[in-house]
Amino acid sequence: MDSGFYAACTALMARSQTLDLVANNLANVSTSGYRARHDSFSSLLATSSSLTLSGLNQAVNNYSVIGGGQLDLSQGSLERTGNDLDFGIEGHGFFTVQTAGGQLFTRDGSFHVSPKGQLVTSTGDTVLGTDNRPIAIVGAPVSVSPDGTISVNGALAGQLKVVDFPAGTPLESVGKTYYSAPEKTETPATDASIQQGTLESSNVNPVASSIELITVQRYAELMQRALTMFHTEMNQVATQDLPKVTSNF
Repeated sequence: MDSGFYAACTALMARSQTLDLVANNLANVSTSGYRARHDSFSSLLATSSSLTLSGLNQAVNNYSVIGGGQLDLSQGSLERTGNDLDFGIEGHGFFTVQTAGGQLFTRDGSFHVSPKGQLVTSTGDTVLGTDNRPIAIVGAPVSVSPDGTISVNGALAGQLKVVDFPAGTPLESVGKTYYSAPEKTETPATDASIQQGTLESSNVNPVASSIELITVQRYAELMQRALTMFHTEMNQVATQDLPKVTSNF
């Protein structure tokens, strides 16, 4: 089969996946603490174990496919809310949250106090302290220092467990602005300052993402047209040229 057909097919698949990724970014423009994902590509060589390809054949049969999404860890803007239980992180780091599926990490600091008197996320998951235990909030007012130490009416209540990860650690989005990481890769954040009464906005650039969405759509349409052309050409060969070849035998 024509190598161009494979190239157009893999290109269309990659652009379709990129469309989903960019659309998801745009859908979370207003989600506090959301981290944008950008596509990354890897190389795929169409070959056979029984054939040795020349340099030219390798170049012709080397296709780019999407290798996954890369998490954008750049800082989102901190927006003041005035709510004492809204905590924004300035710098690198994640809050640690205990969920039914284990410990996860988030930049969304829109917290509240549960009926049990514990600090929880907007979805009801427990926010952990540096001792890996829930933080009890009984009474008011609540104040937090830049290092995450929480005081209630002047009394120490606990310290937020804010962690960071070495460069290159594969963080995976698991929904609800939560991220998972390989076990025991987290370390105490050293470049994080907690700002009370603020929330970090999504770091998605809506203008750049909209332009990217339009560009990817156009590439996808071009690949669809290319596939249609290849399909038409192969049908023509099958209906017109092959019978002529067969009649000569």
